[in-house]
Amino acid sequence: MFSKGKAPEAPTMASPSAPLPPSAPAKKPGGRSAPSIISSDLLVQGTLISQGDMQIDGTVEGDIRSVTLMIGNSAVIKGEIIAEEVVVRGRIEGRIRARRVQLDASAVVLGDILQEQLTVAAGATFEGTCRKSSDPLNVQPAAPQITLSKPAQPTLVEPEAKSA
Repeated sequence: MFSKGKAPEAPTMASPSAPLPPSAPAKKPGGRSAPSIISSDLLVQGTLISQGDMQIDGTVEGDIRSVTLMIGNSAVIKGEIIAEEVVVRGRIEGRIRARRVQLDASAVVLGDILQEQLTVAAGATFEGTCRKSSDPLNVQPAAPQITLSKPAQPTLVEPEAKSA
């Protein structure tokens, strides 16, 4: 490069057969990528869907679907949660459907839990119903049964004549 005797070499193009570097880091076989994080200063309104892990420390007003979900101490969730595994340390107002649910001591859950395995630590608050299911992720919520009936036809009632 700095020798006087040689002419500078022109840069060469990479051969077409050389593989291009991947645009996104590849997931290691059997490994997991870093979780998606909703920090404590965020408010999310809407549905969150992840094919990986999520950690929520902020507020979510909407449904969440994830593989593994960690609800932090400062988190507030208002909506339905569907995940393989849910660890709750914050507040949830809504339904949880998961294979494994863990309520830590700081957890507050106001809603129903449908699960295969439930762990509740001393000090956790849970108001709702819990039901064990062999497949909680694919259970469809029961639709409310509404029965409409035809209103009765009004009838005219005439006052009786008084006899004197």
